[in-house]
Amino acid sequence: MLSVSVIMPVRNEAQWIERTLSQLIAQDYDPDRFEILVIDGQSTDGTPELIGRLAALHENVRLLNNPRRLSSAARNIGIRHARGDVVVIVDGHCEFEDDRYLRKLAAAFERSGADCIGRPQPLDISGASSLQRAIAAARSSRLGHHPDSHVYSSEEGFVPAESVAVAYRRSVFDTVGYFDETFDACEDVELNHRIDRAGLRCFFTPEVAVRYAPRDSLGGLFRQLVRYGRGRVRLLRKHPATFAVRSLIPLLFVVGLIVGLPLGFATTWLALVYIAALGTYTTVVLMGASWIGFRSGNSRLCPWLPLVFLAIHVASGTGMLLELFRPAGQRRG
Repeated sequence: MLSVSVIMPVRNEAQWIERTLSQLIAQDYDPDRFEILVIDGQSTDGTPELIGRLAALHENVRLLNNPRRLSSAARNIGIRHARGDVVVIVDGHCEFEDDRYLRKLAAAFERSGADCIGRPQPLDISGASSLQRAIAAARSSRLGHHPDSHVYSSEEGFVPAESVAVAYRRSVFDTVGYFDETFDACEDVELNHRIDRAGLRCFFTPEVAVRYAPRDSLGGLFRQLVRYGRGRVRLLRKHPATFAVRSLIPLLFVVGLIVGLPLGFATTWLALVYIAALGTYTTVVLMGASWIGFRSGNSRLCPWLPLVFLAIHVASGTGMLLELFRPAGQRRG
């Protein structure tokens, strides 16, 4: 049986952390063969105290400090302290519906012989509000997520690691190095890109899906996607081979919104082009929202979905634009 180190970067997760940790502690796996390393990034909401109480009761739970607060730094702290044959990265706001999750993860490594394991990541949890469910539905659609990602797939098999790998054999880090701590978003995509480039193999299986809590406000979603947009540009700077025109669609969308309005006042035909483009976008989004509402059987999602899609697209493009124009001396990656 493989030994497993669960690495959990957290900051201000008091709302979810106790449930997530309890579900992990209750896993049907020999407690001597798995450990849970929670790396706290200077939480101010009581998260460390909650973790500490559980760590005092369970020898395989450890609390570590992350003074830099970045998720990339937390992951590396966890890897350096991990004792397992494999490490799996999880967040403090997710649900483990299956108490055999770790068994299935270890089995996926053993039967595939892969260097890393990828999983689906449904953004939908019990007790979610209508807005959270709308965010989950939008993010799992083609209009709301990177088109090349397998993260919402349901087919098992070998896939590129870049968008989905979350569990790794220890040898992977010896080969490609650790997470790049100049990234405060997309650090997982950046590491996984190096894994693909090194010729290592990633096995994707829905058997180890984990459900994550979506953001609970449009403002929170917007800030999250701004960070992701910035991360995408940093990724492109470090690895030009990741360039794809469709990855830039959010950027082009935001630039069009900004530039198109003043140009529309210049001539009638530019105004018509601008209006036609906005009309096309609105039509596509409304059709997508209607289809999602119909497919899910939840009409309460429909009023939220257009706003959610707009937040996703504008935030992603804004993040990319801000990072492109960030002064060179202020760039992290």
